[in-house]
Amino acid sequence: MSDRTDDRPTIVCLDLEGVLVPEIWIAVAEATGIDALRRTTRDEPDYDVLMRYRLDILAERDLGLGDIQDVIAGLSPLNGAAAFLDELRDRTQVVILSDTFEQFAAPLMAQLGRPTILCHRLVADDAGNITDYRLRQPDPKRSAVRAFHDLRYRVVAAGDSYNDTTMLVEADHGFLFRSPANVQAEFPQFRALETYADLLDCLSEAIAAG
Repeated sequence: MSDRTDDRPTIVCLDLEGVLVPEIWIAVAEATGIDALRRTTRDEPDYDVLMRYRLDILAERDLGLGDIQDVIAGLSPLNGAAAFLDELRDRTQVVILSDTFEQFAAPLMAQLGRPTILCHRLVADDAGNITDYRLRQPDPKRSAVRAFHDLRYRVVAAGDSYNDTTMLVEADHGFLFRSPANVQAEFPQFRALETYADLLDCLSEAIAAG
């Protein structure tokens, strides 16, 4: 965690899935009956291993980009998430750092008032088959926080999964939100919160602390 204590402005970085919206791949698993797609970054720390696993399942089951987008079209933000985000954005600047994909995020961002999101891109052929994925950059969440530090921002961050922990480590203040017990056990240095009210209070305190 950074020890910077100057008068820089603050920006809050939030994870998306599990923090503001449902886990997309779990929703796809429920819609298709493919339980193997329930595996997420809460379970698998290596994102490339997880995505290769998912792409193999999609190919085996002949599921394409359109099938997943149809599921996403029926999703809504988690209860209370939009109001929480609106209140937070009234207090400071907010950026969503997510390991989802541009082709997945758009309809959910519209329901959240279109906050800025930094995420990845899927590669699909003309038939809509997902053939690969492209990370925005290596270690993208940590790299984004480092970039904000280089731009002279203080960073306060919150997330729920293994792939958020490098972001939390790099931030000036980091919090776990509705994270599973295994993540909390491995990263006890981060305060674990369960409600949007508590998260808003803790983020606000960190912003004010400087």
